[in-house]
Amino acid sequence: MLDNMPRGTICIEDLEIGMMRHLTKLVTDRDIELFAEVSTDRNPVHLDEAYAQDTIFAGRIAHGMLTAGLISAVIGEQLPGHGTVYLGQSLRFMAPVRPGDTVRAEVTVTAIDHAKRRVTLETHCLVGKTVVLKGEALVLAPSRKFD
Repeated sequence: MLDNMPRGTICIEDLEIGMMRHLTKLVTDRDIELFAEVSTDRNPVHLDEAYAQDTIFAGRIAHGMLTAGLISAVIGEQLPGHGTVYLGQSLRFMAPVRPGDTVRAEVTVTAIDHAKRRVTLETHCLVGKTVVLKGEALVLAPSRKFD
C-alpha cells in the first residue's frame, strides 16, 4: 500500500462532518488470485486473460468486492478505526479495476447520530480520476464512554 493515512481510532466524540481518510493500493495479480482463493469466486473474468478478452471488459478485472474491501480497510483502520462495527454498506460499481491499477479508497463523514453512536459515511474508490465504486456505509463508532 502507498500513501496511507495514520491508523488507529477516532472516537465518535471527536468525529466531525466532512472528516475524510483514504488509502491507496496497487492491485496486483497476486491480490486477485488470493481474493479468488479466499472468497472461492474463481470467475474466469478475474483469472483467465483469454476468457476475459471475449467479455465486455476486453481483459481481466479485479473482483468488485476486492475493491470494496479497501473501503472496509479505511473504515476499520482509520475512520472511525479500531472498534468500529459495520452495520451496512451500499455499493455501486461504476467501472472495472484491472491488475496493475492503483486504487484510492476514500471515506468521508456525512452524518453523526451521537445518541445511537451511528455514523454515516460516503464511500468511493477511484483509479486516477475515474470513480470505480461509490456507496454509503453506516457504522457503529467507538466511544470513550464505553472504554
